[in-house]
Amino acid sequence: MRATTGQFARRLLPTDTLTGDIAAELLARIEDAPLISPHSHVDARLLASNTQFRDPAELLVTGDHYLTRLLHACGVDLDRLGVGRPDADPRQVWRVVCSYWHVFAGTATGYWMAEELAGVFGIREELSARTADDVYDIIQQHLGMEAFRPRALFERFKIDVLATTDDPLDDLEDHARLQADGFRVLPTFRPDRLLDPEAPDFAESVNRLLATTSTAATFGGYLSALEQRRQYFISHGGVSADHGVFDTWTADLSPMEAESLFARVLSGTGDTNEIRLFRAHMLFQMARMSVDDGLVMTLHPGVYRNHSSATLSRYGANTGHDLPVTTTFVEGLRPLLERFGLERDFHLVLFTVDETTFSRELAPLAGFYPSIYIGAPWWFLDAPDAIGRFRAAVTETAGFYRGSGFIDDTRAFLSIPARHNTARRADAAFLARLVADGRVSMAAAEHIIEDLVDSIPKKAFKL
Repeated sequence: MRATTGQFARRLLPTDTLTGDIAAELLARIEDAPLISPHSHVDARLLASNTQFRDPAELLVTGDHYLTRLLHACGVDLDRLGVGRPDADPRQVWRVVCSYWHVFAGTATGYWMAEELAGVFGIREELSARTADDVYDIIQQHLGMEAFRPRALFERFKIDVLATTDDPLDDLEDHARLQADGFRVLPTFRPDRLLDPEAPDFAESVNRLLATTSTAATFGGYLSALEQRRQYFISHGGVSADHGVFDTWTADLSPMEAESLFARVLSGTGDTNEIRLFRAHMLFQMARMSVDDGLVMTLHPGVYRNHSSATLSRYGANTGHDLPVTTTFVEGLRPLLERFGLERDFHLVLFTVDETTFSRELAPLAGFYPSIYIGAPWWFLDAPDAIGRFRAAVTETAGFYRGSGFIDDTRAFLSIPARHNTARRADAAFLARLVADGRVSMAAAEHIIEDLVDSIPKKAFKL
């Protein structure tokens, strides 16, 4: 049975009449509000060049590791999906996806794709082997239109601000060009490869940093070079520094200890414990720099990167084999919070892919430290049901106002409005239940739902 337009409009809202009507009323207040995206992985070059999207496979499949990983699990070789194969036939890639589309039933990926096809292209036909070519042709026809170039879609999506995630040595010319043209696309300082001695070419990267900033090859010079690059990002509109780390261990070392440790890891002679200690101290230093220069510090820990060495070797990173691990915050962050946790203008946004920490650690931390904000459900937890679990886990301890607002955290540009709409619907549903239960007044819920998409992310990210 095909869903009616009315059913489609009420998707993700409670099915009982009372709560569903409340949720629909709340959603109506913010469904078309501008999008604030303070953390994404959209490449600024996409918008700066404004080049026409080539085909549906490139646009919706090849770079979306959410989608390709499940197909790989179902026995589809990544080669057949065009991963690492620029010569792959895009129509054949699309046919493969459509023939396996039934495996995405109930997944966030399936929901987002349906939202994208309906919202961007007006396609509500179920994907299948039978419909693959017709849907491909409709999308391809649209991609040839001026209205479907990246900048036109940026405006159509009503994106108020979009923050990208950028290499610390990027010249940021694309951002300067976009801002000159009136697009609020902000760079985010992502220094992981300069802070982790186990990163590929760590010493080479650090030496390039020192050469770029004309600083000495000492720990003090290294810190000064990082500070200079942060200032460069700030001068180009940057508001945050993002850190993708394995764990949240932090350590405060003396200048002498740090200098000696820096020399060992830079020369490649540091052992496993020293490497971990260096990472911990640099996380501490990044917090110190955020206190000094005002950049919001966002922390994305708890991911085992490149779990499949064979896949990494054949296809590279970000191809679907990153996996969540158990993550803790309270003990590891204590040295950092002892020094900086009560600083008035320090903002530390904590994300997790371990949802057991929401009520046990993140909500209590954000419920005390004025510097801590709870990052929105991220990666494996950004699905509709997981967003509801997140709200239930953190709200009773930290309320609604100690969060970051929704974060789409996506490379898939076309999925941004779908992801934000998902979060808005999930929040409307959660608030509606509180209203129906008599726990929150309708007036308060209306105020909260508007703040969740506007003042809350603006405050957390100093926008």
